[in-house]
Amino acid sequence: MITALCLNPCIDRTVEIERFTYGGMNRILEAREDGSGKGVNVAIACRQIGLAAACIGLMGDKAGSVTGRLERAGCPQEFLPADGPVRVNLKVLDREAGVITEINEPGVPVAPGQEEDLIGLSVRWARRSEFLILTGSMPPACPTDLYARIIEAVRLDGGGCRCVLDAEGEKLALGIAARPYMLKPNRYELELLCGRELPGIGDVDEAARSLVRQGVAIVAVSLGGDGAYVTDGDQAYWSCALDVPVRSTVGAGDSMVAGYLRAFEMGLPLAEAFVHAVAAASASVMTEGTQLIDARAYEELLGRVSPRPVKRSEK
Repeated sequence: MITALCLNPCIDRTVEIERFTYGGMNRILEAREDGSGKGVNVAIACRQIGLAAACIGLMGDKAGSVTGRLERAGCPQEFLPADGPVRVNLKVLDREAGVITEINEPGVPVAPGQEEDLIGLSVRWARRSEFLILTGSMPPACPTDLYARIIEAVRLDGGGCRCVLDAEGEKLALGIAARPYMLKPNRYELELLCGRELPGIGDVDEAARSLVRQGVAIVAVSLGGDGAYVTDGDQAYWSCALDVPVRSTVGAGDSMVAGYLRAFEMGLPLAEAFVHAVAAASASVMTEGTQLIDARAYEELLGRVSPRPVKRSEK
């Protein structure tokens, strides 16, 4: 079982326009709405490639599109109530430029003391899970060390469940100190953490290996158009981005996490897990909106990923 924690679910409203005009009129050509949130995406992406997955966390009012999407995907769910409506995130796809602009609401504030209930919920589900995924933004009034506290609680009382952290800023920095099993930052998030730009694969490699030395078992970095990278401190691999039609990048990182989890559950070595992760992310960008992984494309793309070993001295 995979359990994904989603503290700040949302409704993604994706609209497509021909060409974005700042400060002017933009006419919508197509629109769709999907219940979403990074934890929701991870759970559903896992289901799409055959894994048993659940989603837990906080949920506000008017959440039918979120809870219904999880139910249709076959994901068990348990959410603590949030006092207010689920946030709406607007994603504007400029067809001509192939660029998505995101305008996100903050979400419903966490009630005083509710973080302790969230820790208890996470530990309870961790005991029946092989992996607990902590991912996405936190709602207002949520303490930035909550992910770290959950990871520590799961390590002490989670029945051997391994934690995967996909976060940014202070949430990521504090979470590292709690020693999760895996980190999945993108290049920008890793640069923020390191306080410097990481233009080359050698720079990414150096930064990622330093995190392994701090107690993280695996660091996987998504590099957008430059591909992806992973290391366990001993081995490191890089792959260029696959040449596939890009319809939406929303949820690609979440799908990459799902690819890793499938490979880990299969007991595959790091290089083969990396293949599954890159194929899953690539199959995700081929779908529109937040539809996530095209399972058939995922299976077909596995043979197109060629991991390249990264040596420590490579720049």
